[in-house]
Amino acid sequence: MNGPAAAGGAVGRALDLACRACAVLGGLLLAGLALAVVGSIAGRACCDAPVPGDYELAQIAVAVAVSLCLPWCQLHRGHIAVDFFTTRLAPRRQIRLDALGALILALVCGLLAWRTGVGAADMFAAGETTMILGFPLWLGYAAAVPGLALAGVAALYGAAHDWRRSYRWP
Repeated sequence: MNGPAAAGGAVGRALDLACRACAVLGGLLLAGLALAVVGSIAGRACCDAPVPGDYELAQIAVAVAVSLCLPWCQLHRGHIAVDFFTTRLAPRRQIRLDALGALILALVCGLLAWRTGVGAADMFAAGETTMILGFPLWLGYAAAVPGLALAGVAALYGAAHDWRRSYRWP
């Protein structure tokens, strides 16, 4: 384990477990989608019978899978960091900038989770579905909310960890 969860005791381990479970679900969702796409391509090539609505399924599944993988990526510092302008700063300042970035990300993820939840409720109330399959759109929105919320929690945890670490810097 690396990143803030490695040094976080029971809370860090619990958060790591939740983030890992979300990432595994996201990976399983993508694996299932890959099988569906292969089946659709094979059906189209061999039998002129693609999987109906494969594009709709792909759009929803990828959006949900990405939201489910974000928490683990954030907790383990897997995002791309552009540090071109900060490489000459003192390590303590770099850590504090990382904490500020994580705090901003936590706020953005919280906002996204909230608005995605509101969007799911609106889609449910309106009864909106996909064009081909008639799949309820609110399900895709609702499935993305836990990953976005957990990514916000992971970012907040990382911000607090970095801020504390900046005061213990030698």
